[in-house]
Amino acid sequence: MSRINLYADESGNFDWSHPPKGSRYFILTTIAVHDSHEIAHDLLALRRRLAWDGVDIDRAFHATEDTQAIRDEVFRVITGHDLRVDATILEKAKAEPRLRSSPERFYQYAWYYHMKHIVPVVSQSGDDLFVVAASVGTKKKREAFYEGVRNVMEQVAGDRTIRTACWPAAIDPCLQVADYCSWAIQRQLESADDRSFVLIKPYVKTMFELFKSGSTYYY
Repeated sequence: MSRINLYADESGNFDWSHPPKGSRYFILTTIAVHDSHEIAHDLLALRRRLAWDGVDIDRAFHATEDTQAIRDEVFRVITGHDLRVDATILEKAKAEPRLRSSPERFYQYAWYYHMKHIVPVVSQSGDDLFVVAASVGTKKKREAFYEGVRNVMEQVAGDRTIRTACWPAAIDPCLQVADYCSWAIQRQLESADDRSFVLIKPYVKTMFELFKSGSTYYY
């Protein structure tokens, strides 16, 4: 019996329109790590080194906002560790209107199909599983999103002991790793830019396109 740490972040938005306003995909990405302390330590060490070199970042590492030079450094840290990356990809226009009735419903739907597949793969019967979701949406809506996470994990737990948390990415460096991995996958899918994806590709175990067989576009 062991404890597995699972950190989740997403790419894409809840705008049901075509790009560039709305993203084509909504991507839920998780990283699974047995020892989250080591990679967190190395990212904090990188932050201190960058500050010493005159690049002081007063926020969490965030792939969308970081410069390419900083991304290169962060990916160098990420790829120096043992981790597993999985992504569930939803092409938003193929989602039936009932699934898009609210951002919270769509988010929970993505979580359910992702975790239904991933939990039995990354953990065994009797394991402890600590699941941390990056906080989503406005302060008013965060609890609704998090309630969806809790509900899903209760459904897929089986005989595992599962604990959940919902934190801003700034609180835990491993959420920043999940953000980077999700961003790399999104760039590869949305923009055919695989510069960052090729770096994490050896760690990506699954990229499941939930609506791949669908042929109906609803908008």
